[in-house]
Amino acid sequence: MSRFDLERLSKDELIELVLRLQRPTKTSRTSSKPPSTDRKERREKAKPGGAKPGHKGHSRRLSEDVDRIVDHHPDECPCCRMPLSSDLPAEVVSEHDKVELPVIKPFVERHRRLTVRCPSCGAMVVAPAPAAAKGTPFGPRLHAVATYFKTFQALSYERLQGAFDHLFGLTISQGGACKRLRSAKLSGVAGGGGLMNMLRRAQGTFVAKRDHAVAILRQAKVVASDKTGVRIEGSNAFHWVFRCNEAVVHQASPIRGAVVIRDMMDGHRPAVWLSDRYSAQQGHAGAQQTCLAHLARDVAYADQAGEDFLPMRLKLWLQGAFTLAARIEMLAPATITARRRALERRLTAILETPTSCDLARDLQNRFRRARDQLLTFAKWPGLVDPSNNGCERALRPSVVQRKVTNGYRAMWAAAGEADIRTVVDTARIRPGTNAFEISLQTVSA
Repeated sequence: MSRFDLERLSKDELIELVLRLQRPTKTSRTSSKPPSTDRKERREKAKPGGAKPGHKGHSRRLSEDVDRIVDHHPDECPCCRMPLSSDLPAEVVSEHDKVELPVIKPFVERHRRLTVRCPSCGAMVVAPAPAAAKGTPFGPRLHAVATYFKTFQALSYERLQGAFDHLFGLTISQGGACKRLRSAKLSGVAGGGGLMNMLRRAQGTFVAKRDHAVAILRQAKVVASDKTGVRIEGSNAFHWVFRCNEAVVHQASPIRGAVVIRDMMDGHRPAVWLSDRYSAQQGHAGAQQTCLAHLARDVAYADQAGEDFLPMRLKLWLQGAFTLAARIEMLAPATITARRRALERRLTAILETPTSCDLARDLQNRFRRARDQLLTFAKWPGLVDPSNNGCERALRPSVVQRKVTNGYRAMWAAAGEADIRTVVDTARIRPGTNAFEISLQTVSA
């Protein structure tokens, strides 16, 4: 805004402009911005790190899987200096583990085709080509390691290439067909391609389980969805995630329209859909639950920056809604209905309250538009969450990947990684699962 524009403003408009400039910046607590964008507190105001006074110390647990036990016996008695034999009865006083990684080197198995002369007719007979001579020279564990590093540790192709070289002595080109084993001095192995081809082969093994997760999603009664931006082939695209109680499905798409959801659900219409207020995620189920966590962040900012008490009333109302959701499985149906109606009456009173604060008015309008979607969880006790934090947690690794590697070189890479995340996140719904073990089992199948 130029000086000429400012001179044309009225007194009230100038006051409003100054008040807007004095409002605090939005943070992860008052908006959907990630915590990484928050400004760090000054060091002198930060709490000291480390254990607090009176804190009981903890030490590392002893390993349950021990490869070797070394007993340390005393050599002599400190009182009389008598030598102590190692075969004397002894008791364990303390135990200490020493943990180390062994030297990791590739295991190279060379297959040789031999020819022999038949002693009967004298013909030269050549052995048939073994299976190892066809396709890639790399085994399933090597494919699983590459998939794990690339997908779950967010390594770029360059860093992944360095990890294989520095950790295992294995040099693989990023996209070419030439590779060599430094330790075995093996070079020019035919077939298999580089890291890109290795990852593409591994990603293909996840398709069947990914289709199974999609089939489960298309039968669910309650589905949640969310999306985040991603770079694919140098252009802006989107990473979608869909969740139900038994499956998590990731989808890479160049668009963010409702057609992505319609293609994913393939005509299935769940009973309830959980999402934010984005229009493309509306109208795909019989009922809609708006993510209350999104509204809570907007309310927190208005309460911090506004001049009205209305945002505080909405904040207290949201606390009541979250409290109901936390205890809903322990309450009788009649109690749930009574508390839901009480929350609806309180919300009506808040929305009918006049206010002169533009932030408060904006909040009122947002709550009015989503009013029939705020307490849907109370009609589905234990089945519908009041917030979409599950989808946000599922999307967080994709956000990290975008920041570290700046996206994907090709659409097949984004789609393949979405398939991998689908299989692993679906398996992780059950406790005690491991991303690498799931990847290894899938690639080895």
